[in-house]
Amino acid sequence: MPKDFTYTSQEGNQISISLYGWENFDTQPCLIYLHGFKGFKDWGFVPYAGKYFEERGMSFLAFNFSHNGIGEDGLTFTEVKKFEKNTFSLEISEALEIIQLATHTNFFGKDLRNKLGLIGHSRGGGLAILAGKEAKEVSAVTTWAAVSTFERYPKEDRQKWKKKGYQEVKNSRTGQVFKLGLELLDDIEKNGKSRLNILKNVRELKKPLLVLHGQEDETIPFFEAEHINVYADVRQTTLRLIPNAGHTFGAKHPFEGSNPALDELLELTYEFFLEKF
Repeated sequence: MPKDFTYTSQEGNQISISLYGWENFDTQPCLIYLHGFKGFKDWGFVPYAGKYFEERGMSFLAFNFSHNGIGEDGLTFTEVKKFEKNTFSLEISEALEIIQLATHTNFFGKDLRNKLGLIGHSRGGGLAILAGKEAKEVSAVTTWAAVSTFERYPKEDRQKWKKKGYQEVKNSRTGQVFKLGLELLDDIEKNGKSRLNILKNVRELKKPLLVLHGQEDETIPFFEAEHINVYADVRQTTLRLIPNAGHTFGAKHPFEGSNPALDELLELTYEFFLEKF
């Protein structure tokens, strides 16, 4: 079972954290998981992954970005105003704070003395590359179905976005319609070619990188994994296609159990970090 923590960020935002393998946090490697768009730390396969790595001698830290929209119950999207004001830069800053929290403080009651790795799913995969490049404490990075760019909004959509002051997005699982505020669009237009440029930053990562992607990903096509692979350091990067796998590698929420695609995803990830650590 994980141990739960609540951290107040430098900007005063509440971040919920679950740490699997807490008892041995000071003696074994730790993996920090970054969830994707409309994701959260207790979604679907995440707790299963936490237990998987915990049983194999690695701590696994999963947290909710403060503006991901999830409310106090940890499962329901009730913080829609926060969701509307979320930005990529905010999530990067929070990821970097959690990295510092794990490596330079005793917030978790024990000091991390071993290697640290990042795992990111979907949008979180792009963030893992960016945070991994900025944080010297990160030894290796794995992406699961990662985006290769945050520039995903055509010019016409941006014009409508600016005129209305928001863009709507539907959560296909819950049926809820959320708003993306101008803050996100401003962040993209200001930082899209620099700090938020995934391909530019993966070229400068200079750390072991494992890129895992489902063959039948219906949300982020496989060519985005190929783009990341092309720009990454070929000497330190491995690209693996997982057959018969979609964007969530066969997992659903609520979680209904594992499957061959998810098993392969976790096994490849574990073997990668075991080798690089």
